[in-house]
Amino acid sequence: MSADRDRFLAAFPVAPVTLARLDGFVALLGRWNARINLVARGTMAELWWRHVGDSAQLLPLAPPSARHWADLGSGAGFPGLIVAILAAQCRPQLCVALVESDRRKAVFLATALREAGVAATVHNARAETLAPLGADVVSARAVAPLSRLFPLARRHLAAGGVAILPKGAAHAAELAEALASCPAEVHKHPSRTDPDAVILEVRGLSRG
Repeated sequence: MSADRDRFLAAFPVAPVTLARLDGFVALLGRWNARINLVARGTMAELWWRHVGDSAQLLPLAPPSARHWADLGSGAGFPGLIVAILAAQCRPQLCVALVESDRRKAVFLATALREAGVAATVHNARAETLAPLGADVVSARAVAPLSRLFPLARRHLAAGGVAILPKGAAHAAELAEALASCPAEVHKHPSRTDPDAVILEVRGLSRG
């Protein structure tokens, strides 16, 4: 994992305090993963690049004025908990909410935040039934197809908010289906961690 960590740091240099928090999080995830399967065990050798780096690249896409970020289906903390750790150092005004319906995963998220000394809110609830969060940014990674994500993002976005959604190589058909029922403005950013993936910056969902 050392080479994987070095690869991450070469692409995403972070302050020493942030690196210490990330190291602690990765160690904690490794211990918990044997019990509750937070991430596929086959991806642990590439955890820094495939999961931490994939999450880290989302934060710079948030508008500088953003104050509230909601991550839907946070699971093992990707991307929301990584965003919270990074923002604690470089964007302390950003408040992060992690939404996770699985109780065990929600406990893991709360434990990871406490051990990292990072402030964020964990909602142990389904995004479909949780009261609207009014977030400036909504993210979700590997949670659901875009046809389901667009309405969920719209539920939790403030007026003028943006959804930041990483998607894989087969995103085009998903996007076309979602836009047919939920029109929006979409800008595609190439992923820094996967040449076949994109990050969708979606605006206009909060209208109406």
